[in-house]
Amino acid sequence: MTDSLTDYKSTVFLPRTEFPMRGELPKREPETLKRWAEMDLWGRLRAAAKGKAPFVLHDGPPYANGNLHIGHALNKIHKDVINRAQSMAGRDVDYIPGWDCHGLPIEWKIEEQYRAKKLDKDQVPVLEFRKQCREYAQHWLEVQSAEFQRLGVMGDWAKRYATMDFASEAAIAGEIGRFLLNGALYRGLRPVMWSPVEKTALAEAEVEYHDKKDTAIYVRFPAANEEFSGTSIVIWTTTPWTIPGNRGLAAGHELEYAVVTVDDVTEGSLAVKGEKLIVGTSLLEGFAKEVGIAAYSVGERFPGTKLEGLRFHHPLAKADAGYDFTVPVMLGEFVTMEAGTGIVHMAPGHGEDDFALCKANGISVPDTVADD
Repeated sequence: MTDSLTDYKSTVFLPRTEFPMRGELPKREPETLKRWAEMDLWGRLRAAAKGKAPFVLHDGPPYANGNLHIGHALNKIHKDVINRAQSMAGRDVDYIPGWDCHGLPIEWKIEEQYRAKKLDKDQVPVLEFRKQCREYAQHWLEVQSAEFQRLGVMGDWAKRYATMDFASEAAIAGEIGRFLLNGALYRGLRPVMWSPVEKTALAEAEVEYHDKKDTAIYVRFPAANEEFSGTSIVIWTTTPWTIPGNRGLAAGHELEYAVVTVDDVTEGSLAVKGEKLIVGTSLLEGFAKEVGIAAYSVGERFPGTKLEGLRFHHPLAKADAGYDFTVPVMLGEFVTMEAGTGIVHMAPGHGEDDFALCKANGISVPDTVADD
């Protein structure tokens, strides 16, 4: 048998393709992006879908303050997948990318440049500072735009928007004016994350949390009503600095509490023999051990609803005449018996839950923190 008779290659008919054997993506992707741009792929898709059901994805803009990271890529690629799927489903997809050019991330970068020159931002004229922020944001806007397009994200890049565009700023000012004229604008109070350095409010995304061991305290609030005369309700807090801002107490609707008489204490305990305390029943054993109560007797037990409306003296009343007032007990859904005493001290100027509960009960918010 000859070699020609065993060479079956010429008798096998396989499909041919123009696709290369290897991806070579660093080379192929720029070629693909160039072809899409030259053929105006986005414009042709919009033209082909004209008159069809619209699909508009409002782009939550990234900050224009650095190169893209994995979070940017994840965000934009997800949006791109959604837009492409809607386009393939026959929808008229309108996607206009944008950038957030205001806020601390950009200002902070400019301040870093000033600090490198031994300058404080307060030494720089405001208009010059703003100009440098605008130039910085514009630079990174261009960089990020090119990087997003390099990822293959499709959109109307020619119509991209930036919050620092004068037209955008004018539109924002116009809308605020409209709110003012129709009475929808008002001044109010609410707790916010605050930067004592920048003297401005912080967004949640601008705050970094770190675990830290710190001091937690138990605090007595003496009763101001006859039913619990001579008794103190006890709170536990990991934020002692919020006590001056206390304006109320919160108990759980269906949680059980008890009046406890201190029969004996250990050496060094701050509990007082013979005093009566109100504490969550299920937390009593741990509380007693924590504060050095060697022996105690449990008296009346009752649900949190019995405490509602009762008033207790502010714990700083004896130390400062400015705190000579009483605070009420309110019922809060967020109160648990996971730790502490089952009673939560409410400082409406220091937390969302505190603020909401106190506001619902007509309690004013004290201004206990200066801007610095």
